[in-house]
Amino acid sequence: MNKKIDHIGIAVKDLQSTQKIFETIFNTKASKVEIVESENIKTVFLKAGTSKIELLEDLNKDGVINDFIKKRGPGIHHLAIEVNNITTEIKRLKEQGFSIINSTPSKGANGKLISFLHPRETGGVLIEICQKK
Repeated sequence: MNKKIDHIGIAVKDLQSTQKIFETIFNTKASKVEIVESENIKTVFLKAGTSKIELLEDLNKDGVINDFIKKRGPGIHHLAIEVNNITTEIKRLKEQGFSIINSTPSKGANGKLISFLHPRETGGVLIEICQKK
């Protein structure tokens, strides 16, 4: 299924201030801010070795990231795994009994196709599968 861990998504209240903190910690500059309309978020990525860290800020008061922060506080939101063929993986994972939040992949950050596995079957961790276009 997986080629590699693509990134770890972190829910934040304030993208700009958190970005500065992470840039200092990792001694690197973040990518340009990107608006992901399908998820209604703004995001930046920072390189962390062969993987990345994605900082996610909600664009809506009642959006999924703010809902997550209200319930759990800022912090790790999801783990993203890059796959070769997202459609094949969705089918395989459904056959294995996993609930797929969005069975039709949507356009995510960096132009990737994304889909999410429900955390009730993944030990409480939201798993994103992503594919380069």
